[in-house]
Amino acid sequence: MTHFSAPYAPSDEILVPQLIDAIARPAKADANIDKRARDFVNSIRSSASKLGGLEDFLRDFGLSTKEGLALMVMAEALLRVPDAETQNQLIEDKIGAGDWSDTEWLSDTYFVTAATWGLGISNRIVRPTDKPQGIIGATVKRIGAPAVRQGVRQAMRFLGNQFVLGQTIEEAMSKGSASETRGDRHSYDMLGEGARMWDDAKRYAKAYADAIQSIGRKAGNKPLPDRPGISVKLSALHPRFEARNRAAVLQELVPVVVELAQAAKSFDLNFTVDAEEQNRLELSLDVIEAVFADPSLRGWDGFGLAIQAYAKRALPVIDWVVELAKAHQSRMMVRLVKGAYWDAEVKHAQVEGADDFPVFTRKPATDVSFLACAKRMLERRDVLFPQIATHNALTVATVIEMADSSGHRDGFEFQRLHGMGEELYAAVRKQENLPVRIYAPVGGHRDLLAYLVRRLLENGANSSFVAKVGDKDVPVDELLERPSKQLDVPRHPKILRPRKLFGARQNSDGLEFGSRSELDALLEGMNAAPVAAEVLPISPDDIDAMMARAGSAFPKWRDTPAKVRAKILRCAADGLEDNRDALMATLSREAGKTLDDGIAEIREAVDFLRYYADEAETLCVTRELPGPVGEENLYSISGRGVWATVAPWNFPLAIFLGQTAAALATGNCVIAKPAPQTPIIGAQAVEILNAAGLPKDVLQLAPGGAEVGAALVSHPDVAGVAFTGSTATAKVIERTLAAKDGPIVPLVAETGGINALIADATALPEQVCDDVVTSAFRSAGQRCSACRILYVQEDVADRMIDMIVGAAKTLRLGDPFDQATDVGPIIDQNALNRLNGHIAEHKILFQGDAPTEGTFLAPTIIELKRDQKLDKEVFGPVLHIKRFAASDVDKVIDEINSSGFGLTFGLHSRIDARIGYVSERVGAGNIYVNRNQIGAIVGSQPFGGHGLSGTGHKAGGPLYLTKFVEETVISTDTAAAGGNASLIAISE
Repeated sequence: MTHFSAPYAPSDEILVPQLIDAIARPAKADANIDKRARDFVNSIRSSASKLGGLEDFLRDFGLSTKEGLALMVMAEALLRVPDAETQNQLIEDKIGAGDWSDTEWLSDTYFVTAATWGLGISNRIVRPTDKPQGIIGATVKRIGAPAVRQGVRQAMRFLGNQFVLGQTIEEAMSKGSASETRGDRHSYDMLGEGARMWDDAKRYAKAYADAIQSIGRKAGNKPLPDRPGISVKLSALHPRFEARNRAAVLQELVPVVVELAQAAKSFDLNFTVDAEEQNRLELSLDVIEAVFADPSLRGWDGFGLAIQAYAKRALPVIDWVVELAKAHQSRMMVRLVKGAYWDAEVKHAQVEGADDFPVFTRKPATDVSFLACAKRMLERRDVLFPQIATHNALTVATVIEMADSSGHRDGFEFQRLHGMGEELYAAVRKQENLPVRIYAPVGGHRDLLAYLVRRLLENGANSSFVAKVGDKDVPVDELLERPSKQLDVPRHPKILRPRKLFGARQNSDGLEFGSRSELDALLEGMNAAPVAAEVLPISPDDIDAMMARAGSAFPKWRDTPAKVRAKILRCAADGLEDNRDALMATLSREAGKTLDDGIAEIREAVDFLRYYADEAETLCVTRELPGPVGEENLYSISGRGVWATVAPWNFPLAIFLGQTAAALATGNCVIAKPAPQTPIIGAQAVEILNAAGLPKDVLQLAPGGAEVGAALVSHPDVAGVAFTGSTATAKVIERTLAAKDGPIVPLVAETGGINALIADATALPEQVCDDVVTSAFRSAGQRCSACRILYVQEDVADRMIDMIVGAAKTLRLGDPFDQATDVGPIIDQNALNRLNGHIAEHKILFQGDAPTEGTFLAPTIIELKRDQKLDKEVFGPVLHIKRFAASDVDKVIDEINSSGFGLTFGLHSRIDARIGYVSERVGAGNIYVNRNQIGAIVGSQPFGGHGLSGTGHKAGGPLYLTKFVEETVISTDTAAAGGNASLIAISE
């Protein structure tokens, strides 16, 4: 059996027509479908119980309404916020923003009416105020804050009960027994997101194992497929379920899944591996293949998986599963779903600079794919048991017609979500006598949000069948319009392809680690790249000659049209991408960059070159300014002369080229000094620029140590300095430039920061964990933007800290060339010694294990006491944590601002008013809300700090180039020769 392989993101324009052709059918079949679907819709609309439950919620409070969004956020957050003060702020923030009373009339079902009534009562009590702390007032006088909180919490629990069959497997099975007497089957899904630490994974494994025992003992005597089942999520069973960790995942996860599958087999249950994100698909199939091949599972037809129709690789996956089942002479159960991570897939592809999207961007395309997949599965019922999961009457009717066309209806089932599709499948059961399985979530309310959002994404779009079927103003014919007739344009015109994200400026090429072919090609190229030659340092005495050559080249380069300069920079950007593998190898060898850091750095360098090329073409033009008749005012911009750029070792390519490209684009010559630790990557960058057409004297490399840097910035002919590094060194350069005779020399400096992140009690712990671990420990913490201190609200601190420590334990230190390495080395021994010295002064909460050879420092966590303060930048994988009281947010902000630094800041909160308030008060140049605080994107997140963190103009932003130019205005009296010809010539 060969590993799964298929193009990761094929073209919509090619694939969609193929899928439409695949589902073509005779006119008679279409007539049968139309009649059956029409009967289903009429049955749904005539039902005495209406839609009920989740479908009412989708219609009245969908993703397109502020009330729907507020409900989702509050339902998830309020039930896990422990302190009253934060609960009050959350209630005000979410209820005050909605219009609940106006929504009440929309539905007469108990679920929506009851929930809206409760919220409407609260809304008449609570109104939003300008400040987060200014709430309750009259409310407390009338009924008291506790009554308000309790009422809303009860309403939220009511909502949660509608979406979850039971909080325990026993409760869920008890509630599900009534529908089973009507012939329904169940597949139980233990709610929960991916594991962040091994304790999570073990807890989920035990929950699955216990559930299998509970389900199996009460499963009765019916044979498969008429037996209950369980769905498992692989990312819940392994905290590092990522393609880069394939070897470890196969070694550590496969035995766990085999053991669970063996337990399911012992009860002859259905055991389904849930589908996840597309970058985990190939890894998931590797695990499934390894588990399915285990000899202990032979002779069992209950093993299965879910396949997502919105994925462009769905049909190839079905074909691969067919071959897998044939190879083991078994039958596999395959659940076909539309897919529940669509928004994340689109964003991931755009952020990572993918060639195209791995999913369809138009709903009708997904619908067509769903039908094509259903047809393929029905054709292979000899080795597959199709499980068609849909709430769309037209889709149900089409699948039934497909089955009838094959000659028999045996060997497949429909599936629906708990709380949805009840009326549709009541009609299916009554009219067609076909089996239906209910996908039943089980778990606590704190696990609700992620599940609910995925269900809304699958079923809650305004254009979806579910959103329209209950609205009698929508004609039935509109509901029965074939998706293939809606695809005159295969892809969504308003969803920008990853490479076109920035309009005319091409986005940099990324790498999809979830594609084995892409990752293998990178590793092969890196390993084949020769070790670059050593770059020897120059002498400080060489600076005079270099400055003379640059000065001679300056007039011609200054006068070179901006478009020509820009063309060279764009050509160099292409050159970086063409030489990606060799550059990656150097970044890993010389700077200790891991694979993901290396790719990100090359992409940033490419983006800088293209962005500054575009900006210079706009900036460096002569403009005529307004003035009186008979006067011409011409405004022009030109380079200043020879710039010194001094780059750091932590971004030896991106920042090196960013500073240099800004100066070159604006018509300056450059003497570029790389950090003494990373001269080779600087030399390779200069070679690529020269190969793109840049004259050698326009850009010269000045490798060396502090002596070379001092000689460069103090040279009398230097026209400007761009520096990235420590605040102390920036101060030295500033004083050096100020002490020189001659013109005032500008300094563009980007320095460090004591970057903080605040997490309040409404923040989602898993998201905080992910973002803190990334912000603090990625790149071994050797980023000026890295999180140095986390302030976490004391009411939720224990759980969040435990999760962060657990996640830090899973990080792998080692060879940057190894695809599984998360944390590379510290840049040199001196830096390591400084870090160890700082750590020795504090009580360590956690420190991982580091390799004994090399300059490695394992992720380290230090908890500070209330009276302790972090007063210096600790440039490495060291995270400090402080707890704060809910009432002390202002004190925390004051402490952060008092450091004098202001580079990056992170905030995790579900309270919009707090987000606005804190963002206004904190003095940071880059503020990140509910995400990590590293990895600023050129043109999207211009980067630079305030105060001790820099001189202000942000790299990758619209004002950065203005620091590198001088302006000239020529004013001419055009009437000086006598008379104004242009004025006289004006006709009436």
